[in-house]
This record gives sequence, structure tokens and C-alpha cells, in this order.
Amino acid sequence: MSDRPIDHAARAGAIDRRRLARSLSSEAAARLKTIAGKGGLRLTSEESDPGKAAKGGRTDYQAVKAALHERLLDEIGERGLLDSDNADVAAAVQEFAARAIESEGVPLNEAERVRLAEELTDETIGMGPLAPLLADPAISDILVNGPDKVYVERFGRLERTDIRFRDADHIVRVIERIAARVGRRIDTSSPMADLRLPDGSRVNATLPPATIDGPTISIRRFGRQRLRRADLLGIGTLSSDILDFLAIAVRARKNILISGGTGAGKSTLLGALAEVVPDTERIVVIEDTAELMLDQEHVVRMETRPPNIEGRGQIAARDLLINALRMRPDRIIVGEVRGGEALDMLQAMNTGHDGGLSTIHANSPRDALSRLETMVLMAGTELPSRAVREQIVSAINLLVHVRRYDDGVRRIESIAELTGLEGLTPLMQEIFAFRRRGREGRRVIGHFTAMGVVPRIVDELREEGVQVPAALFQPSPESQL
Repeated sequence: MSDRPIDHAARAGAIDRRRLARSLSSEAAARLKTIAGKGGLRLTSEESDPGKAAKGGRTDYQAVKAALHERLLDEIGERGLLDSDNADVAAAVQEFAARAIESEGVPLNEAERVRLAEELTDETIGMGPLAPLLADPAISDILVNGPDKVYVERFGRLERTDIRFRDADHIVRVIERIAARVGRRIDTSSPMADLRLPDGSRVNATLPPATIDGPTISIRRFGRQRLRRADLLGIGTLSSDILDFLAIAVRARKNILISGGTGAGKSTLLGALAEVVPDTERIVVIEDTAELMLDQEHVVRMETRPPNIEGRGQIAARDLLINALRMRPDRIIVGEVRGGEALDMLQAMNTGHDGGLSTIHANSPRDALSRLETMVLMAGTELPSRAVREQIVSAINLLVHVRRYDDGVRRIESIAELTGLEGLTPLMQEIFAFRRRGREGRRVIGHFTAMGVVPRIVDELREEGVQVPAALFQPSPESQL
């Protein structure tokens, strides 16, 4: 290997100095030189072995990066790049990092320069310290409770990370950057916001006084590629018989409600079932935070909006649903029903808008029906309980309940058909279920089985010329043991 030093000056000379001919502010430059004099930036060998990393070195590196980032933001603002494409901003960051380090004589090798430029880019247009976590496909949730309290969920288990923010203001800047991308506002007067990342991941952010100990970030990740039907089959979310039956029901325009607890996989299953919708149909999707990614070409996506600081401009899910009925939809997909829009959804399903798909938070299929009834009453109408329940059993054909088990695997626990009312009690017959047999290490052992009941919708499908194999509804051999 040659000992010839890298000519960083020649590299820096390639930068357009007429556009970037600025030095660091005197305060930032003084901080850089002071830290460089202590050797605080020579961290490559130390950080390769976390057990030897000096706490002071880590602090010095963060201080240098903070000083550079402070000056970088000023320069980007002066050059009018704040609203530019990420590629343009990233190029400016790379140029700035090379020039700033070279002009101030801070001792960095090539690997350290690349690393610093990447981290400055993340701080400017990305997610800052959270960038490496978002690049890890094994992480499903990222939870920031404070500058030094960052947790992730891997394979169904929470664990603390060594990711650090400089301070609470650093967290706030990341939150504001996410909010700005989706046109939302978050500040002390409106300290809570539901946001989303470019990959569709769901973000909830809070500021004081909503969270008294400081700002928080909660990210529910959906991965770079959404899980499709074959993927769900491979990870054990459902069986091939269940998949075939649900695909038939979606194509036949049956109304399906997916229930489950938080993080049970409702939205993932909803997206997988939506794959079956024919490309010839016009789909209108209504969500609080847009996250569903559909393959079909003819899709109209609608998103709710909270009120502004004057209390105006709110767009509620109910308003979107009412408007969607005037948009000539073939199908309406409601990402999650949470309030009075439940009444309009049921009425749409009962007045010719078949094939609806939606999700609801509930701990069991029976709880899902109770919650749906409560949400209908939230619309402000004085309907008797029987009338509401009649609407529910008439509109909903299938109720699919999903659950995240102890081993972190999300499985369909039950599929039931609503068959009518007996008195004031909605009648359901279970068609498929997951039967748990025990554990093998951390993994839950069980099997999917049909309950031996042929659903009533099969007769309707056969009248329409859709053949449904009777073998789908035969109990599995394991269930007879």
C-alpha cells in the first residue's frame, strides 16, 4: 500500500468557490479548532470497538458535527436550497463538508470525512440519528422517549439502542422536518401530529406540554416493500385455504371488516387483500395518514387533516367518505374506522357500494361489533340499538380478526360470517380459526383449521356462477386429534 498522502486540497479546489466561498463563523471555527486540537475527531479506531470508545471523544464528535450543521443550515438557507430536491441539497452538503474541514485544518482521514458528510446529509434532509434504524429491515417500531432514550422493536421484542440525540431541540428539528414534508404543523399550540415518511411508515410526534418530559417520536414501520399475499402465507399469517377463501370473497365484492389490537397487522392484511381487486375498478381510499400502497392504476387517495391554529380547515374522515360517494367509486376502502364515519360507511355498504374493506381496533370479533355500534352513535344520530345492529349485520359480510401472538408473529385468529340478529344479539358463525397447541422455544405452535361450516355467502356466490370448492371448509386433520 502506498504511503502517499491523499491530496485533499486538490479535491477541495474542484469546488465552485464563487458559490461556496465562505468560511465558518468565528464562533464555530473556534469550536472546531479547539476540539481538533484535543484530537477529539480521531474516532475511527475507537468506535470500531465500542468497549474502548471514550465518552469524551463521542461528545467532541457530536459537538463538531453540531457546529458544522449550524453553519450548513445558514449557508443552505442563503443559497435558497431549503425547498430544493434532496439530491441538490445532498450535493451542497458534500461540497460544504469538504471545504469546511479542509479550510479549518481539522485532522480527518478519508473514512471519517465520508462518515461526517453522510451524517450531515441525514441531519439536513433525513432523519438524523434515526437514519441507521430506518435502514434496518428487522425493526418494526422506533420509539424516541428522550435524547438518550431510543427504543426499537425487533422480532416482537423491545430493546434499548445506543442512538443519541444532542438534546431535546435536536428531536424537535427532526419532528419539524417530517411534518414539513407532508404539509403538517406541530408546535406548542398544536403539540400532537400524525405524520408519515416517504416509505409509508406511520409517525406520531408529540411536544410539551402534551408530553411533559420532552418531545417524543413513535414510528410504525411498514418496510421498504409491503407484504403481499404470498409473503403473509410464507410467514404464517394465514393458510392457503384462508387465502383462497378471502380472495374469492374480495373478488365477489363482499364487505369485509378486519379487527385486531394495536400492531396486530390489520393494515398489512388490508393491503394484501386489496391486491385482489380487479384493475378495471375505480378505488377510493380514505385514511387518517396515507399509508396503503396499492398496485391498481385507478386509485384515488384521500387523507384527513386536523384544524389549523384558528380552528379551521379540518377535513374529517366522515367528510371524505360523504364526498367519495359522489366520485363514482367501484370500491371504497376506509383505512381505519374510528368515529362517526362508521354510520356513513354502513349506509354506503347497504345502498349498492359493495366490496368495501376497512379495519377497526378491537380485542375480539364480538368487541369489534360493539365498537362499531358505539361509533355509529358518535355520528350524533339518535338511532335505537336494534336499528344500528340491523345496519351492521346487513352491511358486513365477513369479520376477520387478527392478533399478534407472544412470538411476535401476526396471525389471523378467526374469520366469522355475520348471519343476522337473534333478538338484539348479532349472530356470527366461525368459518376459520387458528388453534394454538403450545410452544416450542419462543415460537407458538398451532394450526389453521376450517370449522366445518359452509358460509351462507357460498350459496350466493354459486348463484352468481362463482364456484367455491367445498374442500375449503373441511376441518384439518390436526383439529381432530
